[in-house]
Amino acid sequence: MSETNPAAAAEVAAPHRYTAAMAAEIEARWQDFWDADATYAAPNPSGDLAGDPTLVAKPKKFIMDMFPYPSGAGLHVGHPLGYIATDVFARFQRMTGHNVLHTLGFDAFGLPAEQYAVQTGTHPRVSTEANIENMKVQLRRLGLGHDKRRSFATIDPDYYKWTQWIFLQIFNSWYDDEAKKARPISELIARFESGERAVPGERSWGELTAAERADVLGEYRLAYASDAPVNWCPGLGTVLANEEVTADGRSERGNFPVFKAKLRQWNMRITAYADRLLDDLEELDWPEAIKLQQRNWIGRSEGARVDFPIDGERITVFTTRPDTLFGASYMVLAPEHPLVEKFTPAAWPEGTHDVWTGGHATPADAVTAYRAQAASKSDVERQAEAKDKTGVFIGAYATNPVNGEQVPVFIADYVLMGYGTGAIMAVPGHDSRDFEFARAFELPIRCVVEPTDGRGTDTAGWDEAFVSYDAKIVNSAGADVSLDGLGVVEAKARITEWLEHTGTGQGTVNFRLRDWLFSRQRYWGEPFPIVYDEEGIAHALPESMLPLELPEVEDYSPRTFDPDDANTSPETPLSRNEDWVNVILDLGDGPKRYRRETNTMPNWAGSCWYELRYLDPHNSSQLVDPEIERYWMGPREGQPHGGVDLYVGGAEHAVLHLLYARFWSKVLFDLGHVSSAEPFHKLFNQGMIQAYVYRDSRGIAVPAAEVEERDGAYYYEGEKVSRLLGKMGKSLKNAVTPDEIAAEYGADTLRLYEMAMGPLDVSRPWDTRAVVGQFRLLQRLWRNVVDENSGEVTVVDAEPDEDTLRALHKAIDGVRGDLEGMRFNTAIAKVTELNNHLTKAGGPVSRSVAEALVLMVAPLAPHIAEELWRKLGHEDSVVHRDFPVADPAYVVDETVTCVVQIKGKVKARLEVAPSISEEELEKVALADDKVVAALDGAGIRKVIVRAPKLVNIVTA
Repeated sequence: MSETNPAAAAEVAAPHRYTAAMAAEIEARWQDFWDADATYAAPNPSGDLAGDPTLVAKPKKFIMDMFPYPSGAGLHVGHPLGYIATDVFARFQRMTGHNVLHTLGFDAFGLPAEQYAVQTGTHPRVSTEANIENMKVQLRRLGLGHDKRRSFATIDPDYYKWTQWIFLQIFNSWYDDEAKKARPISELIARFESGERAVPGERSWGELTAAERADVLGEYRLAYASDAPVNWCPGLGTVLANEEVTADGRSERGNFPVFKAKLRQWNMRITAYADRLLDDLEELDWPEAIKLQQRNWIGRSEGARVDFPIDGERITVFTTRPDTLFGASYMVLAPEHPLVEKFTPAAWPEGTHDVWTGGHATPADAVTAYRAQAASKSDVERQAEAKDKTGVFIGAYATNPVNGEQVPVFIADYVLMGYGTGAIMAVPGHDSRDFEFARAFELPIRCVVEPTDGRGTDTAGWDEAFVSYDAKIVNSAGADVSLDGLGVVEAKARITEWLEHTGTGQGTVNFRLRDWLFSRQRYWGEPFPIVYDEEGIAHALPESMLPLELPEVEDYSPRTFDPDDANTSPETPLSRNEDWVNVILDLGDGPKRYRRETNTMPNWAGSCWYELRYLDPHNSSQLVDPEIERYWMGPREGQPHGGVDLYVGGAEHAVLHLLYARFWSKVLFDLGHVSSAEPFHKLFNQGMIQAYVYRDSRGIAVPAAEVEERDGAYYYEGEKVSRLLGKMGKSLKNAVTPDEIAAEYGADTLRLYEMAMGPLDVSRPWDTRAVVGQFRLLQRLWRNVVDENSGEVTVVDAEPDEDTLRALHKAIDGVRGDLEGMRFNTAIAKVTELNNHLTKAGGPVSRSVAEALVLMVAPLAPHIAEELWRKLGHEDSVVHRDFPVADPAYVVDETVTCVVQIKGKVKARLEVAPSISEEELEKVALADDKVVAALDGAGIRKVIVRAPKLVNIVTA
């Protein structure tokens, strides 16, 4: 047997060796124990999950992972990286005296399950729940210490009842600019009714019809429906939020073309919170890179709104450079601007330049054709820094308010309706895009900011615009105001004051952030708790009618179209179920006929508030018990806005989930439902586990496991293939599952390997061959406690020697600090160093050292730690045991080496106490035999002492 299978022979020779088979048995047994014992149950101060008051009295720690989506492909070894890290950290926090809440739910609505349903006819709930069960099995095998009582999926009606309830809170709220917070819409209605607040227009509230009142309130509600330009994706049959469109103007899911279209959709007025979303970032413990992405996405800019009169009305622009108003030689509207039709005349004005018309007979023809052209481009494509600018004159002129000049009005795709007012004043001398447009359309280019590069103010010879915020204003004097000679800052202040004085403008702040498009033309999402009466007025369902559950439908797919055909409209799956859509309801004023909203919420809705449901998951009467929410998430020292203590996930959610969740938290905070104004206080972005991707000559990925390496090259089935480090995934044929590694080495080994690969926040390449190193660490740990032949514990009760005590306490001190700082790779290195010390020392290990080592290992490799702890004679679990504390006397080195130099050359090395004083060290150095011999009677001019490591003697 030993000749054919040495490993099997070794197992027979050592029947109690730690092997993969033993690891599997130990791990399954302890996982069963933890479940039966509810080891990881975190008590609440009250409610269904209230527990031992002594535990609740401990300092709390709420640790969260970003919601996983239950994919049919299951997990690969890259997925659990963050889950293992938070588990290690949570276990350490329990062992350092904290009441820890750590659980995991499932973000289960979304497009993948719906697409699978379209392909197979399987109800999305069936496939999703099967995927969840499979993921639960995989995650359980990793030994994650989750409080399973708190787990849920967003597709549970008991969960999305409250998602719908939150939507209604937002729908029934408005943002009070004076109070700087959301308030119930009923308060706004009361102000309109009493006359305290004027109704827009010239009529009173009582004179408005129900439909007119609904329209007025729609301009204030934080959740509102409107006809607005949206990102329409015919290939998916749905509209998308800006954040779901890639940089090249295609859908993030499916890579289909995305077009601009005007549709009636639900929106969230996240823009009302732009300032608070920016300001409160400063108090969050987030990576600076994520904060910067949010700041850039919100895009706060200060400037002025300026009115350009046109045909008895006005076009309003927002500009950050009102100091350049005298340089404005034309205007540009976004092609979708609602005033375009209004100002487009029947015929071209006399003297219209041919280059302005685009070759069209009438302005209306030119506008129609150009709008169709612009609709085929994404926002990113429209704003690309291309030299070739396109546009068309609409046939109208507006008046520049500072000098009365008539400036032509164009539409051009480089101006977006979603930013500012959808209109710009073009100052081609000092804006690169305007400069290129003016050159293309033979428009005037004026210099109003004096160049500092020697080019002069005559723009005829310019090759590009001059942009500066640190130069003097020139050529900017009118009848009522002059900016000549002023710096940019002074000029901006003076012109803004003049605009406000003359009623032609106002200083203001603008944001890049747009309202959140909240409608999806899909089946597998939360239904809106909204119905429409026969006048088309939206009504909120009462809480007693929640949850509004999804009906059964025969066809799960939205109607999709030719991906390249922008001239299409959505048709939702829900709209086909007439029995569900058309209902008779009594909403308090008698039975009436209503039509339900047939869009569904985006998949982001459920993840906007899930941290709150973890706190109080079985509460059927309120979103969350206020006492429970305050305990786990309320403000405290160092966390002025409250929130989760640690939130771990990928950096890809910087401006999607993280921004949306912050918005929902602030609305709920304003309305008094929660005490935390921010959902996540500390954010940590883990890196990515990468893997090599092998591709054949066609560029197609081949199975990585079947690639052979020969002489530095790589071959698949005899053909040479290329190798590149990239993502791990099923489609790339390089995925390794945690099940495979756990079967070969055990879950504890997988946990150790993933944590030891490098710093948690950096990406790292997966190498299956390297996993065995952590397996051997566990085998050596096992041998230091258990005899491999008899299975008996070998530790002794004798005190450890001095060297071992120092090694132990240095390890305790280092591992404790590393685990607290989430430096898990260096913590494992220190555990390995101590374990190796014990192995090399030989002989039985002291019980006190073995027990401390097992407790240090427990957060990292919990199964083997539990098993060894039990073998060491303990009846309780290591989970709530105290983490070892280092004795400072043994952490500090007993001696340090002091170098003694004479004339810059080392003459002696002394072993001295770390605490030695400078005076004492000087005496010791001067008395040393080697120093005395080196001095050889020479006079000493000066002695420089840097205790405890350096003495420098300067001779006369």
